[in-house]
Amino acid sequence: MTTKFDIKKEKVANDIASLWQPISEKEYKLLLDNLTLELFRKNQMIYGDLEKPTRAMMLIQGKAKVYKDGISGRNQILRVIKHGEFFGFRAHFAGEDYKTIATALEPGIVAWFPLDVLDKLIEGNNNICKFFLKYLSIELGNSDDRIVNLTQKHIRGRLAEALLFLADSYGLEEDGYTLSIYLSREDLANLSNMTTSNAIRTLSAFANEHLIAIDGRKIKLIQLEELKNISQMG
Repeated sequence: MTTKFDIKKEKVANDIASLWQPISEKEYKLLLDNLTLELFRKNQMIYGDLEKPTRAMMLIQGKAKVYKDGISGRNQILRVIKHGEFFGFRAHFAGEDYKTIATALEPGIVAWFPLDVLDKLIEGNNNICKFFLKYLSIELGNSDDRIVNLTQKHIRGRLAEALLFLADSYGLEEDGYTLSIYLSREDLANLSNMTTSNAIRTLSAFANEHLIAIDGRKIKLIQLEELKNISQMG
């Protein structure tokens, strides 16, 4: 659903254009004229598996996850999206339907524009083409790292890796300890490639060892260096 926002389209267009500089006035106008801001509720689907990609998207406010349906109803979170990140365009470049699902983790705003507009911008501006080539290359490298971490590390290493990954992606609150994202135990398990029960047990073990502190969905990383050691040891 679209609605009015405190944030202006012009500001969003300026922020996007600053990533692509230099762009011409004509290219900026093409972006601005086709830019839409859309509000998403918590747990609302942004795009679905097997849908045809039609929009290039950037997360303006909130947090989102990209995941794939797994065996026996278990999902695997492949990526978390944070403010200022593009998503939803890879399948278009590959000439295929979406293979993943994107869902809002909290209320947020997505800026989007049609993919045929992106094609025109890329065809006319080599800087924009290079931007998305670099963007996809970085994501591929991150994906390679995640595959190794999720398949070769033991449960403790995977959970420590997930907590550090969330801290790196979303940062910490003002106290310098609390993760700035409150995931359900199921989502944390799906991010760590383990069952929910194993995630709960391992979280409790970390808390008993005073590596973290738990208050509902709030998680404080008390001993960051020790968590890094556990992650590195696998």
